[in-house]
Amino acid sequence: MSSLVPQLEAEGVRKTYRVGKTDVHALRGASLTVGKGEFVAIMGPSGCGKSTLLHALGGLLAPTSGSIRIEGKELRTLSDGERTEIRRRKIGFVFQRFNLFPTLTVDGNLRLQERISLGGNGHSKRGSRRLELLDLLGVSSKLLHRPTELSGGEQQRVALARALVHGPSILLADEPTGNLDSESSENVLSMIKTIHRELSQTIVLITHDHYVSACAERTVVMKDGVVQEA
Repeated sequence: MSSLVPQLEAEGVRKTYRVGKTDVHALRGASLTVGKGEFVAIMGPSGCGKSTLLHALGGLLAPTSGSIRIEGKELRTLSDGERTEIRRRKIGFVFQRFNLFPTLTVDGNLRLQERISLGGNGHSKRGSRRLELLDLLGVSSKLLHRPTELSGGEQQRVALARALVHGPSILLADEPTGNLDSESSENVLSMIKTIHRELSQTIVLITHDHYVSACAERTVVMKDGVVQEA
């Protein structure tokens, strides 16, 4: 990792939530560096803070203290608009629940993501990228299907394509196989490895499953809000 250019950096990140009269410390000084083009799995039991760290890395939540840098830019020094722009253009998110719009076709879901992330930029190149991604992920034949017409594994592959359609430099995946059976999980993990290999995509994936984490180049272990092994 040391030879790679840092793309995502967390340093001493703390996140505290107030629940009633109690402070809940989700992160207690977590630090992590992810290099450009690296595939890192963050592993740990439920409640260890890995989802909170992933959301902080993606700019979805602000840390109570500490530093998050995306491609050298310190998020806390940016305006809300600047942070939103980085999140829209630089980050692709994949979640355990597929979060596809049920009334839109596969093509419609990808087109909507393009409009949200890119606006009117790069219009002439988008159609070919949509098709290339769907072909790479093995769901190009489902272009005009709606999510209810797809299996769970197919929906997650479409969710992967949607996360990548705007060309983000970083893909963040939150338990992407958590809602899938074993066969579908195998297929989705194979697709994630293909994305990393074919697109040189930077990927950070969180999981509690050793089998899933073994797909990554590097695994870090979290416990009690801290990265223990990196």
